[in-house]
Amino acid sequence: MPKFHQYDYLFAFSLIGAFIDAYGIGANDVANSFATSVSSKSLTFRQAMFAAAICEFLGAVLVGARVASTIKNGIISLSVFDGDSAVLLLGFTCAIIGSCTWLTFATRHAMPVSTTHTTVGSVIGIGIAAKGFGAVKWGWNGVGQIFASWGIAPCIAGGFAAIVYLITKYAVLKSRNPVKVGLCTAPIYFFIVASVLTTSIIVKGSPSLNLDELPAGTTAGAILGTGAIVALLSILFWLPYVHAKVVKGDYTLKWYHFFMGPMLWKREAPADALTADGAVPDYRVEAFADHDPSSTSPAAAARNQNTIGAEDIETAGSKDEKDAASSEEGGNRSEHPSRLAKVEAELAGEAPKKEGKRIAGRPDPPNYRTFSGSWLEPWNLYTVFRYNALPWAWYSVSAGLRTDIHAMQADGSEKEKAKLRQMHAIAEQYDNKVEHLFSFMQVMTACTASFAHGANDVSNAIGPLAVVYAVWSTTEFPGSKEPVPIWILAFGGAGIVIGLGTYGWKLMSVLGNRLTMHSPSRGFSMEFGASITVVLASYLGIPVSTTQSITGATVAVGLCNGDWRAMNWRMLGWIFFSWVLTLPFAATISGCLFAIVLNAPRWAA
Repeated sequence: MPKFHQYDYLFAFSLIGAFIDAYGIGANDVANSFATSVSSKSLTFRQAMFAAAICEFLGAVLVGARVASTIKNGIISLSVFDGDSAVLLLGFTCAIIGSCTWLTFATRHAMPVSTTHTTVGSVIGIGIAAKGFGAVKWGWNGVGQIFASWGIAPCIAGGFAAIVYLITKYAVLKSRNPVKVGLCTAPIYFFIVASVLTTSIIVKGSPSLNLDELPAGTTAGAILGTGAIVALLSILFWLPYVHAKVVKGDYTLKWYHFFMGPMLWKREAPADALTADGAVPDYRVEAFADHDPSSTSPAAAARNQNTIGAEDIETAGSKDEKDAASSEEGGNRSEHPSRLAKVEAELAGEAPKKEGKRIAGRPDPPNYRTFSGSWLEPWNLYTVFRYNALPWAWYSVSAGLRTDIHAMQADGSEKEKAKLRQMHAIAEQYDNKVEHLFSFMQVMTACTASFAHGANDVSNAIGPLAVVYAVWSTTEFPGSKEPVPIWILAFGGAGIVIGLGTYGWKLMSVLGNRLTMHSPSRGFSMEFGASITVVLASYLGIPVSTTQSITGATVAVGLCNGDWRAMNWRMLGWIFFSWVLTLPFAATISGCLFAIVLNAPRWAA
């Protein structure tokens, strides 16, 4: 039973804020991680949502941190609260509110931010509000490492991702027989990928199991053994299954045929298998192309200098503006010379009502019913609830899973579309059959990273809540570590899943193919490079963000196209700007709230 009953309202605020925090982690951090898999078409948006939901929730509940650090990353000391548990309860409640406020704002405005740094920024704010700037550790062992990680994480991840992609590009993709080489080298890839991902689980994704405390010999045996088993399974089951698809062209294969394993070597393909075009998905990014069947491939067009130049872009932009201006000056304006006249015409039924702007790729919203008078009138309440409120609620919950991410990424003004076409024309697109081989490894990498993320980063949402719960239920001042009840882990995991499914499309729509062209081989290299970085940084004790790692990996792989114009530098500037704003804004919100409440006037006793 709780002992701090007078502060029940603070615990309630913390619960709400922690759920919004977890929701934001799912909609921002997890969506950012899976944008690569969706953009490369290795996973559909719905498949990514279900895979991430399962992996994130299981990671949080099964192996999530059973003990949370009271002060995230040791940025401030518990001594700033002078041993007053009530003040600490208030401080962490304000930190939760500050974190969820900034994360919600950032997600709403499609700003990919680090959720870890958001939590750290909120803690910095309450530290400054309590004891001034001297309460914060600004050196290398504190905030200095966070500033350094803005450059360290992207550079390390970019280096590893570039190495992986360049090896893949010249050893497999550009070889004389890429499909044959890809099939032969796939078990080696599976061994390396499984070994690195196992290491990632050990050092980052299993805080409750203490696997990182195992002896070095046991750890090495587990890593190499797991890699060897996965490689063997790939030879027994994956290789015959994929061979039947990409070599035999057997379009009748279903997912459950995978478990037939070696028997698939003798399975006869349909007579028209080699001429039919349905065994392997089409991974080419067509949404950004001109869709002219007589045109050459995008890569060839780039080499022939047929890409759109700056003058064409400006012409397209000015043409778009002129068309809009002429439309505004056209019949509608002469018919209704003022905005008031337009409104009067609509009310009189003489002109159609203006429809809201439709977002490309998003499902059409429900047709809400109109009514006369106030919605509070009894005869209108049923209409509002039955035909407006319920359809709106269902649309809000389900529309995310029905969103076409590629259509959203390709949407924009004519000027934006022209720039995206130019950027994608520079990147060479390879054979679908060989790209199909890397889609499996990309999915495996994304799911494992998601599991580790759910196990480790769920603490960003529920760590402060665990401290609030401990103080509220015992009235005792906490130690440096606090136990995390299983219900809090499930609470945070559920918030992550809901946020990803309902609002994850927002971040995915501005990332992926809007940064640079994605494909399974590129996406696999990006995610694998980010995973290697997380493993290396964990061993070295460097705090890196998965958001920053995947961004650096994306930039490096994009530059491997051999032209700096293959990247959307304006979008990258927006992402870096989001990182810079995170610490000060989260700190300002939580610090100001804490200072105002703590120093507010009170009634005399």
